[in-house]
Amino acid sequence: MPVISLPYAYLEELVGSDRDTILSRIPMFGADIERIEEDNADIEFFANRPDLFSTEGVARAMRGFLGIETGLPEYRVEPSGMSFSIDPGLSGIRPYLGSAVIRNVSFNEESIVSLMGLQESLHWAVGRGRGKVAIGIHDLDSVKPPFRYLAADPDTSFVPLDFDREMTMREILTEHPKGRDYAHLVEPYSRYPLIVDANGDVLSFPPIINGELTRVTTSTANILLDTTGTDQRAVMTAVNIICTAFAENGADIESITIGDSEVPTLAPVDRVVDASECFKLLGLSLTDSDMVTLLEAMRYGAVPEAPGRIRVRVPCYRADILHDWDIFEDVGIAYGYGKIEPLLPPTFTSGRGHPYVRMMNMVREILCGMGYLEMMPFTLTNDRILFGMMNRDHDGRAMRVMHPITEDHTHVRCTILPLLMETLQMNVHRELPQRLFAVGDVVLEDHTRQSVAAVSMHPESDFSEIYALSDVLKRELNIPCTVTESDDPAFISGRRADIVVGERVVGVFGEIYPAVLTAFQLEQPVAGLELDLTAVRECLSPPGTP
Repeated sequence: MPVISLPYAYLEELVGSDRDTILSRIPMFGADIERIEEDNADIEFFANRPDLFSTEGVARAMRGFLGIETGLPEYRVEPSGMSFSIDPGLSGIRPYLGSAVIRNVSFNEESIVSLMGLQESLHWAVGRGRGKVAIGIHDLDSVKPPFRYLAADPDTSFVPLDFDREMTMREILTEHPKGRDYAHLVEPYSRYPLIVDANGDVLSFPPIINGELTRVTTSTANILLDTTGTDQRAVMTAVNIICTAFAENGADIESITIGDSEVPTLAPVDRVVDASECFKLLGLSLTDSDMVTLLEAMRYGAVPEAPGRIRVRVPCYRADILHDWDIFEDVGIAYGYGKIEPLLPPTFTSGRGHPYVRMMNMVREILCGMGYLEMMPFTLTNDRILFGMMNRDHDGRAMRVMHPITEDHTHVRCTILPLLMETLQMNVHRELPQRLFAVGDVVLEDHTRQSVAAVSMHPESDFSEIYALSDVLKRELNIPCTVTESDDPAFISGRRADIVVGERVVGVFGEIYPAVLTAFQLEQPVAGLELDLTAVRECLSPPGTP
């Protein structure tokens, strides 16, 4: 989850309260204090509250929570007279655009750091690593409207941010650090997204890098915001959060014409909620008036519409409000969970560990004893990692997500080993040796089973090391198995083996194939293992165990 650095002086100025009061109340707001430094505090916020990923957003929320300024924040939006056109050729590449003009910006070092931090946090939480949304912030005074969002020839050149020479878009993908990081988002296409002004000067190559021409500095007074992406709601969420953060620091917001629409509007969304449902869910005895007061402390607009019915105006930056219960949660936060009287449950039960859990704990104990560090990789992944990068054929048995929210999360994992390879890829800068394992559920077709995988990466990692690990596992778990030659293409021929119980292959281990190492950008040998733990259950569980 994002950790946001809050500089005391800037925070106190925006909130209108002292740091001690703010820091004492932040944990009650649903955030964790990571570090308290001399000049700033580092606070961890939940990923579902991207509006709190800046000092300005935190200050707005804390003013309400502390009773300094309650109710719905009002944001005026005036038309800028500027426009953006969208090339129809972007429809299959990156079709959605959001924008705004932000005037009379007052920047100092702290506000610039807050803005840059907000941008990167939104890239992670809302943009899913820029795949879903990418954000560009430009010095408006250095470009000329109207603006165009194009599907451009990859040989188009401009000077990218932090460089002093022109580069083509193709060159940026291989030579610029940001280009190498995000090249996979545009490489599959024959044309790349590009934003230019009326003179043809390049503002941005989304989702990769801005142009040096529109660099934002402390002297920047007027800003052009662009957000591009593959999801219109997410694109406008980013626009609303950034615009309202600037407005909290005194900036003026102006809309831009995109097609037939003026964006943004920064208008709240109205919902009517059931007060009795809220009180029942929270276990509180309150009145409708009490609920209105608590909602206003959380920066909603709220008025009683009828007995037991509250009309709630949800601020435009609260993208996390998907259900009435999300609003009820804020009522509980404003009331204070520490004020809720704890009660003993009317029924007492005793429990014991499930056989699956006891078995997986045994596996953890064995592997930790062998010097392996446990990882917890995601359950959702994609076929590129599960099969393509592992040099394996897609056998059609992996369960697809019906409506994936990103291209990175299209499948439920059917094997854990590829996710450990991905973990190694993300930690190539760490010291060696790296010995990792993960244990948990996998889904094959419509069946859930438990699996364990382990990898070892260092210059001398080989078949003998992983064979020894498999031998320890089968001995300690009492698995009556044999080892036979494997044909798994993820491993090197002659240095791979299957673990067989009866006539069923329950595991595989060996040295990872060089093409797989290259796909995961690994430069050291890796030995890996994966074992289906149903083999353990069959050997250890008493008859009738589910």
